[in-house]
Amino acid sequence: MSFASPKPILLVAALSLLFSNNSEARELRVCADPNNLPFSNARGEGFENEIAELIAKELGANLSYVWWAQRRGFIRSTLNAGLCDLVIGSALGMEMLRTTRPYYRSSYMFVTRRDGPQVVSLDDPKLRNLRVGIQLIGNNGDNPPPAEALATRGIVMKVRGYPVYGDDRDANPGATIVLAVARGEIDVALVWGPLAGYYAAREPVPLKLIPVEPQIDGPRRPMVFDISMGVRKGDDALKDAINRALVKLHPDIDSILVSYHVPRLDNEAHITSGALR
Repeated sequence: MSFASPKPILLVAALSLLFSNNSEARELRVCADPNNLPFSNARGEGFENEIAELIAKELGANLSYVWWAQRRGFIRSTLNAGLCDLVIGSALGMEMLRTTRPYYRSSYMFVTRRDGPQVVSLDDPKLRNLRVGIQLIGNNGDNPPPAEALATRGIVMKVRGYPVYGDDRDANPGATIVLAVARGEIDVALVWGPLAGYYAAREPVPLKLIPVEPQIDGPRRPMVFDISMGVRKGDDALKDAINRALVKLHPDIDSILVSYHVPRLDNEAHITSGALR
């Protein structure tokens, strides 16, 4: 789910073999962002890196990456250009590709200091008087669902935007908005779950995460997403193989997601603040 003008960072194209169930030396080429923790980075430190390793091992394939910054045009320039075969994280039903069965569900989260204001809903009247941080996707200020939801309610005066994708030299571009809550620069932030959980767990100041309600704010503003993997349209053999692997590897994938503090709505035990401390 991303979206400014495409900007390749590093491209490693494996040109020798496509993934094939009939190949003796199979290769699983994964499309990934080299600087997008907690999801992925070029050092293999993200949870999508770890999950990709599990999938490749289960398929008996050698894992390789095509690195490309996850901006607007990411799918078109990588997967649909034939440079790679699999996207590890994709919203279920995304039209530009074929998605597998989902392997987790997460939500945008209200992030506050544990001793700060408690916000449980987009309709909470306290939001009108709080300093609110929202994520902006892309350098053109594209608005994710929470930003649009606040705007429709007229909550704009004390809202600050924090780009999801910052300077490519910044090893943690997604951390800024959570850090702003911890420092008291804003009172509450609305942050996509995996980013919120990962960075909140690393702050010395205790933070609280609460799933944004309502989960569906109008027909085009979901706050909750089922996350799947994505393959090219027509690549049914790979999709079926990935689906089988996801079923078999479910406990291992769950363990990885828990270790990265990913808030889960498919497992309510993992969305409490207690899972972060």
